[in-house]
Amino acid sequence: MKIKSLLLGAIATAALAPAAFAERGSDGEVSIIYWQAPSILNPFLTGGTKDTEAASLILEPLARYNSSGELVPWLASEVPTVANGGVSEDLTTITWKLAPGLKWSDGSEVTSVDVKFTYDYCTHPEGGCAQLSRFDGVASVDTPDDLTVVVTFNGPTPSPYGPFVGVESPILQKAQFESCMGAKAPECTDANFGPIGTGPFVVEEFKPNDVITYVANDYYRDPAKPAFGRVLFKGGGDAAAAGRAVMETGEFDYAWNLQLAPDVIAQMEQGGKGAAVAGFGPLLERIMLNNTNPDPALGPDERSVVRPHPFLSDPAVYKAMSMAIDRPLLVEIGYGKAGKVSCSWVPAPEVYAISPEGCDVQDIAGANKLLDDAGIVDTDGDGIREKDGVPLSMLYQTSTNAVRQDFQALIKQWWSEIGIETELRNVNGSVFFGGDPGSPDTFQKFYADVEMYANTFAGTDPQAYFGKGVCEQAPSPANQWQGENISRFCDEEFDALHLELTKTIEFEKRVEIGQQLNTMVFEKGGMIPLVHRGRLSGVSNTLGGVDLNVWDSELWNVADWYRIK
Repeated sequence: MKIKSLLLGAIATAALAPAAFAERGSDGEVSIIYWQAPSILNPFLTGGTKDTEAASLILEPLARYNSSGELVPWLASEVPTVANGGVSEDLTTITWKLAPGLKWSDGSEVTSVDVKFTYDYCTHPEGGCAQLSRFDGVASVDTPDDLTVVVTFNGPTPSPYGPFVGVESPILQKAQFESCMGAKAPECTDANFGPIGTGPFVVEEFKPNDVITYVANDYYRDPAKPAFGRVLFKGGGDAAAAGRAVMETGEFDYAWNLQLAPDVIAQMEQGGKGAAVAGFGPLLERIMLNNTNPDPALGPDERSVVRPHPFLSDPAVYKAMSMAIDRPLLVEIGYGKAGKVSCSWVPAPEVYAISPEGCDVQDIAGANKLLDDAGIVDTDGDGIREKDGVPLSMLYQTSTNAVRQDFQALIKQWWSEIGIETELRNVNGSVFFGGDPGSPDTFQKFYADVEMYANTFAGTDPQAYFGKGVCEQAPSPANQWQGENISRFCDEEFDALHLELTKTIEFEKRVEIGQQLNTMVFEKGGMIPLVHRGRLSGVSNTLGGVDLNVWDSELWNVADWYRIK
């Protein structure tokens, strides 16, 4: 089993196909369109996939996951394991060796000091780091020499590949960011918009929520790469326009996240300029339940930290809401073959997934009975049930997207059939996922009762991802709204079980705990899972080297892309 061998240290290194080019920049410009526009290029200050992936052309980790889900070295010379001596026998330390000769895009040397600084930056007590769970259990990071990094954990850590691994945990240059620690981090606009990196490209110009232009990195470690000398990265618009721009008009080479109905995709492909590529990873479309009271009368900060919600804290309410949803219909109209019914927060790797009874069956009658039996009834005849005198009236928000608005309309209707009133709101995706601590419209602020979105994680071990559900990860003013526990779900049993996972070595036991965590967040009101989504993107017929990766950044191997002539 691939995942089991990873945990045991038998990690395969993928051999990428030889590049189809021999001179850096010889293929001119490649154009990429993300209809959710990037708003920042520092992955530690955003929870948005569009931001971390745009940054991945510049910033790189020590190791990452390839398109088969295998961990491969990136800035490190090899992936440490117990077998090669890089991970201690007691699983309390992991020692990374940087590949020699690495340079930052300004020509300076990359050293272990930069790696340690990245840890200090993210874990600064006065700052808010969106990727803090990557460093769970880390006691210290030491640098015995310029190329060696030793990560020491508080105890045995069977999955030590959280820190500095994957698209969400790249290395920052200390010289550029050392004056941007803690509360100052969001203020460092020049660094956050134009980081110095080790990747194949560097930022030439960044217009937040609009367009980024990159040029090839003169100091990139492979002198023959990248084949493209420039990247035009356009943000904004919508998924339909992005798909047409690749598959019908040929204006762009790559379109990300084509969240469109299957018949729409098929029609676009008839344009003859490109095709859609897809793959299933851990991406789950879900409805997050606000575990706080979002009443605007409480004030902009207090409404995201005060518990409990006046009615969503009642299991009868959120279970009835879930029962009323027809998930197979959502899959059919929204994703077709690129979607699967799921009630599992982590639907992949499949070994961790759960399948609660009734997940694939809509039960309006059962939902109504559940609410009736709980005494949550309509007392004044207006069609809306009340709990303790509070009407079950909700604000349901999501990002602007045709599929998501279709989902909203259907779910609103189904919830009306069980006596729940729903107001719909959609926010531009670039803003919703932007992470701006000053914006009231981000998914982290969550100034609504429920909100719908999807995200994923790098790699095949979900330990750090499950860590996003612990109490201390809730976004708040204290951490500049960069916490990862978006619903403010807080359960002592969940926290204790996740802590147990971090200490558990046996693979079968880790799977068992993972399934329990998956069940708990569903049963205790953290979220309502909807659809296990495939990653679907559009690729021009003239663009070669694309290797869709559902376990890391889709742009993970952009250095290997080339123009088919």
